[in-house]
Amino acid sequence: MRKIIELCHEIKHGEETYPGLPAPHICDFWSRDDSANKYEDGSTFQIGKITMVANTGTYLDAPFHRFEEGADLAAIEPDSFAALNAYCLSVAGEDNVIGSEHLAEIPSGTEAVLFFTGWDKHWATDKYADEHPYLSEDCARELVAMGVKLAGIDSINIDNIHHPSRPIHTILLGSGVLIVEHMTRLDELVGKSFEFHAAPAPVVGMGTFPVRAYAIVD
Repeated sequence: MRKIIELCHEIKHGEETYPGLPAPHICDFWSRDDSANKYEDGSTFQIGKITMVANTGTYLDAPFHRFEEGADLAAIEPDSFAALNAYCLSVAGEDNVIGSEHLAEIPSGTEAVLFFTGWDKHWATDKYADEHPYLSEDCARELVAMGVKLAGIDSINIDNIHHPSRPIHTILLGSGVLIVEHMTRLDELVGKSFEFHAAPAPVVGMGTFPVRAYAIVD
């Protein structure tokens, strides 16, 4: 039997994703009460409204997020984020800086590499933005050399948010490797190969958007 494992956080009204960025505001645009008198058969409908920054919940970064000339969400091809051959590495309990030595166990033909750090246990707490796990530059370069299409992590950022540069985004997105951040439940996939999906809406002129990330495991 095939099993589907959700790998994304829910998006909730007022719940912050990234420090300094506003939390989403979720409400009715058209409530059921508003629609109650519009249909003779008693049907009611809700149309929701959400105001949020693109970096909300579990989201995907396309090259346009980092590079003005890079591909935006509408321009990236579905085969770069859907039905990917994926593998999950455990780096939990290691040093915060994730080096390329961890990549040795990845099977050939892997298209997406997900890094389980266990940091998702701090989601929606002050600890989440503390000294979090992130990739080293040599790890990012090795991912590019391996030809992967996507890298994901269950931490607040694939870069060190406490340093005034973003070399990992520059290396990966500059080579067309997509990034998924703020993942969860990766502990269920450690050491496994599986099919991975993380589809964003194809928004023109944006480089980041929430995804419904999940794994399909045989």
